[in-house]
Amino acid sequence: MSGLRITTPTGDTALEHWRYVHNEIVPPDALSLDQVRDRAARHHLEVAYLGDVAVGCTTVRPPAAVAAAAAADGLAPPARPTATVIARVLPAHRGRGFGTELYARALATARELGAEAVETVVLASNPEGLRFAGARGFVEFDRYVLPGDTVAYVELRLAGLPPVSPPAGSPAPR
Repeated sequence: MSGLRITTPTGDTALEHWRYVHNEIVPPDALSLDQVRDRAARHHLEVAYLGDVAVGCTTVRPPAAVAAAAAADGLAPPARPTATVIARVLPAHRGRGFGTELYARALATARELGAEAVETVVLASNPEGLRFAGARGFVEFDRYVLPGDTVAYVELRLAGLPPVSPPAGSPAPR
């Protein structure tokens, strides 16, 4: 067991913790508290704590939000219900299994929300994040630089959703 306490941020203090982790990992897309509140209304967010210290966070963009974003950009929606799953761990806390635990929870949430396909986004300047995604079966399908930025965002798609397996210690599904 990792010792992580993972919660859905419900108040401004927890949303600030989520924001801190996000902004440390994704500085080109630093968010204000108001922007995080907006995200929390549209997406499923979680914060991971080791003791009282925020060490990671996740975002799950449900299929409806992914389809709405595509439409807003003038693109066709994905052919299958697609969720975006992003797990972030602060560099000082990597290599201890926290990312794997966060990713598993986020993937389970995506499935509960009806996702048949899963994508993620990683900054090209985050080689650890790209290796993490690749080790879990994600394959790059697009790369872009936002106006005014210099670092590319790498979009990756999970090659296939792995079969559902119960958490360790849980009874097998019937």
